[in-house]
Amino acid sequence: MLELAGITAGYDRRSPVVRDANLTLRPGEALGLLGPSGCGKSTLARVAALLHRPDRGTVALGGRTVTAFRHRAPRSLRTEVGVVFQQPRLSADPRLRLRDLVAEPLRATGRREEAQARVAELADRVGLGADLLARRPHEVSDGQLQRACVARALVLKPRWLVCDEMTAMLDASTTAALVAVVEEYRAETGAGLLAVGHDPVLLGRWCDRTTHWSDITAP
Repeated sequence: MLELAGITAGYDRRSPVVRDANLTLRPGEALGLLGPSGCGKSTLARVAALLHRPDRGTVALGGRTVTAFRHRAPRSLRTEVGVVFQQPRLSADPRLRLRDLVAEPLRATGRREEAQARVAELADRVGLGADLLARRPHEVSDGQLQRACVARALVLKPRWLVCDEMTAMLDASTTAALVAVVEEYRAETGAGLLAVGHDPVLLGRWCDRTTHWSDITAP
């Protein structure tokens, strides 16, 4: 399981944006976290993805308590979580062509020899042709770049996916396509999904269950 217990977190210890949050995601489950903009959902998503150290509380993956975050977290834990952010341009290195963006996690974990085949497989899955893979972020649309970011999140075959407002900047057709990609991957692998958003209709259709921000945090 992915377990967050008593999480208090933020960017100013005197005024945390997340207070005493508790959330449990079971293997294979799709959990929607619904809440208004600015409530702290994205900060909690970053904690769940091991990208932000909480001020208090514990994070556990598969019964193993996480004691280090970001690049200090053990590789065996970091590679279990794939994450897709709301704004692809803020999470993509503008210097990289899309094929290198997708392959980046493989190269960072010493699996460079897998890159060509894995990138080709995922590019086909998310709908990126060879022409788009050769372009850099400023040469593609937000939707095309988000397709590459989804492929990057899947490239290490994670057991858990954190999608933080993944579709907020996308049109309806791209939203449907990328949700389908994530669901196909989950059906194949049994991965758990934490989908963060403010659209109850989308989360209701996408997820097995949805919980509201006010139900998991202290007032």
